[in-house]
Amino acid sequence: MKKEKNKSETKSVSLKTRMWKSRYYYLMLLPAVVYVLIFNYAPMAGLQIAFKNYKVTLGMWDSPWIGFRNFRDFFNSYSFAQLMENTFVLSLYQILVGFPIPIIVALILNELKGGFKKATQTILYAPHFISTVVLVGVITTMFSPSQGVVNTILDAIGMERIYFMGEPKYFRHLYVWSGVWQNMGWSAIVYLAALAGVDPALHEAADIDGATRMQKIIHINLPTIMPTIIIMLILRMGQIASIGYEKVYLMQNDLNVSTAEVISTYVYKRGIINSNYSFSTAMGLFNNVINVTMLLIANKVSKKVSGSGLF
Repeated sequence: MKKEKNKSETKSVSLKTRMWKSRYYYLMLLPAVVYVLIFNYAPMAGLQIAFKNYKVTLGMWDSPWIGFRNFRDFFNSYSFAQLMENTFVLSLYQILVGFPIPIIVALILNELKGGFKKATQTILYAPHFISTVVLVGVITTMFSPSQGVVNTILDAIGMERIYFMGEPKYFRHLYVWSGVWQNMGWSAIVYLAALAGVDPALHEAADIDGATRMQKIIHINLPTIMPTIIIMLILRMGQIASIGYEKVYLMQNDLNVSTAEVISTYVYKRGIINSNYSFSTAMGLFNNVINVTMLLIANKVSKKVSGSGLF
């Protein structure tokens, strides 16, 4: 017992010693820690209204408890199955299309040299800075059935004009591919930074062995950035149920709502516009539970398959 006590005392003393030696580093971290505590952890107290019938006049603490009623209302709603399907199909579509394209773009940009590379990067980065409202306006104009450039081309080649924004089957394609166009250059920055860490000696050895450019990309560049790809994929899987409502909401109309209504827009309409804050908080908590679950599953699968993960 004495030995165990002495060991614990030694550990505590050594920890205090290490902390005192690194006190300036901890002091530099203090503002970030305070920021996270105030803006990330303190608001978590508001999660309790997901289990209450929140009344503004009564406040967060005095509103009556109703248990899981908000969750039951959502699960039993006629649109629950459709909302889940729309959200997950759209999110998985984004991952399948939008995740690998920035990697390919980064690998291509890494092979370019000089001014052409800088010009290409600038062109690819620029769409990221277009606001969501402007982007949806461009999509609406381009695919307009009367004067849109796409329908003008279809009409010129003898095909029938299509109201793309009013057809439910086209909504997901317009949403995902416009997002790919807007963000592929910006998303490629992470992979370009990882490619900057490739050891030049590996390429020199490959050149001596007579490897082609494609072989160097496949056997040197891609394996080097694979840990970064895995981490980014795990993080993306942790956002599978979180589709921002702004772009979806702006692209919605009465004709395409069957595929365009997702959890975030449903919460916005029923929870925020109708001032049902308890319901919107409950749906936000439900979303986060799904995201955390998917993050943990993706991390576990990644560690089992590749041996690397977030934690």
